[in-house]
Amino acid sequence: MSNVVEPLQLNQVWEKYQRSLKAFLHSKVNNEADVEDLLQEILIKTHQNLSTIKDQTSVKAWLFQLAHRTIVDFYRKRARVQRDQEIDAEELWYQQEPETLEQEMAKCIAPFIQALPSENAAMLSAVELEGQSQKELAEKQGVSYSTFKSRVQKSRMELRKLFENCCELQLDTHGNVVDYHQKNKQCGC
Repeated sequence: MSNVVEPLQLNQVWEKYQRSLKAFLHSKVNNEADVEDLLQEILIKTHQNLSTIKDQTSVKAWLFQLAHRTIVDFYRKRARVQRDQEIDAEELWYQQEPETLEQEMAKCIAPFIQALPSENAAMLSAVELEGQSQKELAEKQGVSYSTFKSRVQKSRMELRKLFENCCELQLDTHGNVVDYHQKNKQCGC
């Protein structure tokens, strides 16, 4: 089975990552209109270049690199336009931000995954860390897609239990982690 991303899959790729890209843009740009403009610019660049991606597992990383470069270009253009004018610090506030909660917790995921039984660890590593398609993995393992999804879901619940043994998680109304606190320093993971 080929890992080439076909240009016709632009809608699927955009649907999957648009919200994350928009949240990323909001973390770097303080004007809603600019965020929308940048999002459209990224969509156009994605449409023009998606066919150059050879490996589906690299689409997310490619999109966020594209978004990062687009933001940098946005601030460079704005700085050039305002070079002879006094620049408002609020307008040029893009800088390397401290890690987001998601980035911070991403570093913690691998040890917790490795603490799971080996079959579950391999499956979650492939899905969560490497971004592989559950459908393709199910086909490779010769199991039905629904069975594989159930196994992934069960493994995610086991992973969550490990997290909850070490960390107190605060969730939003959608079940997303918004904050966490380590319960004790001797956590095995």
